[in-house]
Amino acid sequence: MTAKALLFSAILVTSVAAQAQTAGTATAARASQPAARPRAITPSEIDGYLRFLSSDLLAGRAPATKGGEITAEYIASQLRSFSVEPGTDSGFFQHVPIDVVGAERSSISVSASGKGTATFRYPEDVVVWAGSAQDKSTARGELVFVGYGSVAPEYRWDDFKGIDVKGKILLVLVNDPPAVTGEPKLFGGKAMTYYGRWTYKFEEAERKGAAGMLIVHETERAGYPWHTVVGSWGKEQRMLPRDPKLPPPLGFRGWITDSAATALLAQAGLDLAKLRSDAGSRDFRPVATGIKIDASFRNKVEHLRSDNVIGVIRGRDPRLRDEYVVLSTHWDHLGIGPTVNGDSIYNGALDNASGVANVLAIARVMAQGPRPRRSILFNFVTAEESGLLGSAYFAENPTVPVEKIIANVNMDGGNLLGLSRDLTVLGDTKSELGPMLARQIASSGMRISPDEHPERGYFYRSDHFSFAKAGIPAVSIGAGDNYVGRPAGWGKEQDEDYTSHRYHQPSDEYRSDFDLRGAAQLAEIVMRFAASLANSAIYPDWNADAEFRRKSQPPRSN
Repeated sequence: MTAKALLFSAILVTSVAAQAQTAGTATAARASQPAARPRAITPSEIDGYLRFLSSDLLAGRAPATKGGEITAEYIASQLRSFSVEPGTDSGFFQHVPIDVVGAERSSISVSASGKGTATFRYPEDVVVWAGSAQDKSTARGELVFVGYGSVAPEYRWDDFKGIDVKGKILLVLVNDPPAVTGEPKLFGGKAMTYYGRWTYKFEEAERKGAAGMLIVHETERAGYPWHTVVGSWGKEQRMLPRDPKLPPPLGFRGWITDSAATALLAQAGLDLAKLRSDAGSRDFRPVATGIKIDASFRNKVEHLRSDNVIGVIRGRDPRLRDEYVVLSTHWDHLGIGPTVNGDSIYNGALDNASGVANVLAIARVMAQGPRPRRSILFNFVTAEESGLLGSAYFAENPTVPVEKIIANVNMDGGNLLGLSRDLTVLGDTKSELGPMLARQIASSGMRISPDEHPERGYFYRSDHFSFAKAGIPAVSIGAGDNYVGRPAGWGKEQDEDYTSHRYHQPSDEYRSDFDLRGAAQLAEIVMRFAASLANSAIYPDWNADAEFRRKSQPPRSN
């Protein structure tokens, strides 16, 4: 970023902060004036938000950075201009404590000795980062292959078989154990369960007392290529301050390429392909490799703060206005990262400046009234890219009683490709929200398309998952792949091209050829759905077999 841009950043933050100090008077004045803005969501409106949010000026919108601070202030300023009320007792911001931990690249050393020897290249062979906010990360121990690293009593599955792995370095496979012919629904069948997520694997390793963990990367099974691993984890990481009630953290966390893992194990007389096959059985037992892994690196640690930006439109019904429909979207992206083709700013235009632009447009129109019966809470959360930290913090520290939140509707990625005939809805088969939305859009000839890649576990990769874990019925709504005026298969080709070349890369940046008619269409659909939930007396429920069902649901009223 140039000095001129930095100067503008400082001026902008000062200006927006000054607006905050005079918000009360300005809001009251606007409330007494007739609405002058259009009631429809337009492509040009979304374009205005999107251009700014994905600009180089914000330096990739990383939490706890100047660019992140400007982003949060910008969102709050927009909500204030719409006459949306602050959503916390102290204003629009819910402060989220974040530890920022960055490994000093020159100090990273990962090597193997014993039955297999190697000096791993970073980031070509491995990507490692700190397991907690420590000045130095170290771990040394025998490498033990533990299959998928899962302990799932409901599937009668235990990859550890009581073997003590305390102090070991665990080598695990990505995703879930595969379903078999006799058990097509094992671990969700084709769909990923939470046991397949890297977050669960690290958590389980901590519970077992491991010293460190390396996940073997496979592009097809992970759902993203190696360069996405490098772009996501080959830089400073953000984490919530560690809960002292948790087990001791891992000395390091990391990924290893399939080729590097295969070559290392072969030296010890082990075939990774056979190990992978063996791991697909309940009879699998951990395999001690006789290989010692030694990892160490220094970290720069900062204890900082970022913000969820929260606004509310109060409901009009005295019986229902203390209940909430939460519209969520994450404003953060990856900030400054490894340079790719001369560019190190990870702008995150689709992920997720587009989602923020959509929800801002929704907030503007809904604030003009009429107010719904229930209240609408707009939650622009921070640090999603760091592991859903902002939404997790909100779920643990809600600004309204969590039992009063009847549903969460999330947007992570808008539609930049044009008008669509369908939607992709994460979680549509887990609760009544999916069928309710399907009925709504059917009247306009649209439908919800099934998840093309349930094995990638998208449901567990965005902020609605934090609400789901708190027992709140939740979905994330995005564009489908059937685009008006495009040939069959074109939408899928665009999705795969984005995943392969722009997802979590500097190339996810604003382009003048975005067709934002689709963004306006998607925003209107989400707005109508949120309004229908807020205007109904119905309490959406989880399906009977949903793992997120609350122990005590609010009374239903039809």
